[in-house]
Amino acid sequence: MNYCASDKRYDNMEYVRCGKSGLKLPRLSLGLWHNFGDNADYQNMKAMCFTAFDSGITHFDLANNYGPAAGAAERNFGKILADSLSPYRDELIISTKAGYDMWDGPYGNFGSRKHLLASLDASLGRMGLDYVDIFYHHRPDPETPLEETMGALAHAVTSGKALYVGLSNYDGDTMAKAAKILDTLHCPFVINQNRYSMLCRTIEENGLKQASIKHGKGIIAFSPLAQGLLSGKYLTSVPEDSRIKTDGRFLKESSITREYLKKAKKLNALAAERGQTLSQLALSWIFSDGAITSALVGASRPSQIIENVNALSSPALSSEELESIEHDIQDK
Repeated sequence: MNYCASDKRYDNMEYVRCGKSGLKLPRLSLGLWHNFGDNADYQNMKAMCFTAFDSGITHFDLANNYGPAAGAAERNFGKILADSLSPYRDELIISTKAGYDMWDGPYGNFGSRKHLLASLDASLGRMGLDYVDIFYHHRPDPETPLEETMGALAHAVTSGKALYVGLSNYDGDTMAKAAKILDTLHCPFVINQNRYSMLCRTIEENGLKQASIKHGKGIIAFSPLAQGLLSGKYLTSVPEDSRIKTDGRFLKESSITREYLKKAKKLNALAAERGQTLSQLALSWIFSDGAITSALVGASRPSQIIENVNALSSPALSSEELESIEHDIQDK
C-alpha cells in the first residue's frame, strides 16, 4: 500500500524560526543517528518516518557516517524517500553533515574543502537528492583554517547543493568567528547542533548558547534524553532490547551508576506529578527558557515518537519545578 500522509499532520506541531532566519523547524525533529543502519529493520524505519511526518515532524537529520555501516542511514533514508516520501519533498527539511571519519586516507574526515564537498556529493548520491536543506560541518577542525572550512560550506550553497548551512559541536567563540566569515560570504548560516539535556550542559559551559542568541542563530539539541538515560527505561534494570544491550558504542552499562539512579528517580517522581513520563519531562525542560529551536529525538519504534510528541502538549514548567530539577541534578 502506498503511503499517504495524514491530512492533520500540521494541526498540533509548533514551528519555530531558526534564530533570525526565515527557516522554521518543528519543535521536535527526527534524528537518524541510531536505528537506521544496515543492522536495523527497514519496515520499522519506514514506520518511524511515517509516524514522525504524520505528527508534524518535517525535519529529518542525518550525517554521512550514520550507520552502521557509515553511509547506511543516508542510503536507507534515500530508499524511504524514493519509495514513499518523495511526493512530500517540498514539505521536508533534510539535513546531513560531514567531518567525522568516513573513508580511508587524509581526505576522509575533518574540515578541508576536499572532504566537505566530496562528502556532500556522496551524501546526495546515497539519498538520491539534488540538494539538502541544511549542510553541517560536523566538528571543528583545529588543523584546517576556519576560512577554508567556511568557504566550503558557502560553496555548497552557491552550487545549489544546500539551502542553508549549520555547525555542529562548536563552542561559542569558534562559532562566532565562523559566523563572521560566513556573513562576509553572504552564506545563510542558520543553526548550531549540539548535545544538550538536563544531564549535559556543555553549550552553557562553552558559551555556545549565549553566542547563538547574540548572533541570531538557532540551536537544535541532540541527545535531549541523554542517550536514553532520561527515557525512564533504566530506572529498575537494563532491558535486553535497550541501546546499552543492543549497541553499546555510545552508552555503556557503566553509566547506570548509583548517583545517576538517585537523580533519575527523583526526576521521574516530578514527571509523574506532572502526568508525564521522564522523557517528556526532559523535553519540557529543553524548551523551558526559549533558547532551543528544536530537539532531535531518536527512536527505536514509532510509539516512542508519539510519546515524545505528546510532551509538547504539557504545561510549561513552573519556576518551582525548574528549581526542583536543578536541586535534583546537583544533589550528590
